[in-house]
Amino acid sequence: MMHNKLRDILLLGLFVALEVILTRFLSVENSIVRISFQFLPIAVSAILFGPVMAGIGAAVADVLGMMIFPKGAYFPGFTFSAFVSGFLYGVFLYKKKITMLRTFAAVLTVIVTCSLVLNTIWLIILTQKGAYAIISARLVTNAIFLPVHTFVIYFVWKYVGSMFTRPLTHQN
Repeated sequence: MMHNKLRDILLLGLFVALEVILTRFLSVENSIVRISFQFLPIAVSAILFGPVMAGIGAAVADVLGMMIFPKGAYFPGFTFSAFVSGFLYGVFLYKKKITMLRTFAAVLTVIVTCSLVLNTIWLIILTQKGAYAIISARLVTNAIFLPVHTFVIYFVWKYVGSMFTRPLTHQN
């Protein structure tokens, strides 16, 4: 039992580190839109560990990323959005059969709740730009992100997920 808890802690730490790297180094962004694969470790951790742990992992990754590699002032709203995204992925995907439709519903819910609503509110507060100026660009990019995120999460889990779910064998 202890072996499984240690494995889970290590895996969640790996996903946190991977999210920081994908967000801070392997993304393209401007003041309104970020294009990255940061959603992938959040979604996989949600499948493996559930809503609360995935939310905590996503929030920790956001805080660590800002502390270690700051890109402006820290704003707690984005940490809240990160938690909510992990939580929502977990609600839809934890202990459930990962289907294309279920994955689509999870991604749609995360995009609408976190990207289009919460993060748009945070950006309006931070940039002092009107909602229409911000939301129009975000609608277009998120319309593109929806199928991309859906397919990436679904196929990564389909082809790599068993690597995380099978028991580790002890080699002597």
